[in-house]
Amino acid sequence: MATPTSDADIGHASAHELRALYDAGALAPSEAVAAVLRRIAEANPALNAFSVVMEAEAMAAARESDARLARGEARPLEGVPVTVKDFYDVAGQETETGSFALRKGVAAADNPVVTRLREAGAVVIGKTTMSELAWSGISRNPVNGVTHNPWGRGLNAGASSAGAAVAAAAGFGPLHLGSDGAGSIRMPAHFCGIFGHKPTYGRVPHIPVSQNDYATYIGPMTRTVADAALMLRVMAGPHHLDHTSAEAPPADYPARLDAPLKGKRIAWSPDYGHARVDPEVAEVVAAAVRRFEDLGAEVEEISPAWGPKGPEIGRFFWAVLWGRRAGVLEEFEDRMDSDLVACIREGAHYTASDYLAWRERKYAYVAEIAETLNRYDFLVSPAASVAAFPVERVRPAHWPEHAWDWLAWAEFSYPFDMSGDPACSVPCGFTPAGLPVGMQIVGRRFDDLGVLQAAHAFEQAAGLSGLRPPV
Repeated sequence: MATPTSDADIGHASAHELRALYDAGALAPSEAVAAVLRRIAEANPALNAFSVVMEAEAMAAARESDARLARGEARPLEGVPVTVKDFYDVAGQETETGSFALRKGVAAADNPVVTRLREAGAVVIGKTTMSELAWSGISRNPVNGVTHNPWGRGLNAGASSAGAAVAAAAGFGPLHLGSDGAGSIRMPAHFCGIFGHKPTYGRVPHIPVSQNDYATYIGPMTRTVADAALMLRVMAGPHHLDHTSAEAPPADYPARLDAPLKGKRIAWSPDYGHARVDPEVAEVVAAAVRRFEDLGAEVEEISPAWGPKGPEIGRFFWAVLWGRRAGVLEEFEDRMDSDLVACIREGAHYTASDYLAWRERKYAYVAEIAETLNRYDFLVSPAASVAAFPVERVRPAHWPEHAWDWLAWAEFSYPFDMSGDPACSVPCGFTPAGLPVGMQIVGRRFDDLGVLQAAHAFEQAAGLSGLRPPV
């Protein structure tokens, strides 16, 4: 690429582009990081994507990258800016988790995945906002307030990895670390028009090990599939502190992205046999799916028998997960999101016997999903049922109201947190109002490479990567 001349151009440059500029001597990491920090100072006040910006630390690390490049010791992510969701520890910074009730305090050390990013040369520039305790798909919390969608102020940016998606879309650097327990990478990617990948369970270690019944994942959020592949390659691999992490080392995702889709079998489900989807979203995704046929894939529309079983199972496990937090209500209820409080109260009465009975149903459900994926290479669907809506709401105004159940418009994401399969959201178009729409691509367990290849092929055909919202 030509040497960028503005802070916005540098902020929107991909990790691959930055590394090429560094290697050519056309831009130094310290110059790039300084430009991104200026870009944040200019645009973030209208978006509120950060809980903290680490300006001094980032510039010190960038100057170290300058020196390593000069010595010919560059690492894969040398000098590339990265943000970290405020659910994960960064040494010397407070881990707020968007909550007054369960703040973690100042971290003594980096989370191991952050350590891997730093050891690969990435420069941590700040921590991004999230929904309270990562509980919902709505981009607000009591500590940091509202994180605004860059495609429309006052609109939901998705969550819980809200700030990561906004930072990616707004050009606050190329790499952003998110996490996903019921869609928290893919939903904000959909709402903000970026790429987000939830890896196979165990592909990226989660430390401490998830208490969400092995259903929480760390993954990349970027503007291009190629950058996500680069970031995932660095983060993935077994770790001794996560006994559930996959033993096999990751594939060389960046080097193997280009692969033909000719002959691949793709199952296309517009609603999983039960989900309500707004017509303006459904039409965009249905049109996008046809591109797979243009690329030589065989597409078959399906209505999976397991689909209608998901809502009861998903809502039980979500409510019981948060019901265990009932002890904080006496002291903190008036400083917590009211929708989270409602979910906690609903889940607090469940027993261990209830949990075991529902877990049996869940495992049968997961087995049915596996049978479907065994017949196809990929399963494609909308990433979410609605485009961005006012952030103060749990559901759009034209949907039935509910005290806490945002899952109604996210029926496509949580099944694969339970099943452990890799899944992504890739931008596939816009509504008539100009709001982004994401398409979800799901693969078989451990086929992260295949999901990235399919997303990359679609991205190249659609030409929708790297779009800039009207920030």
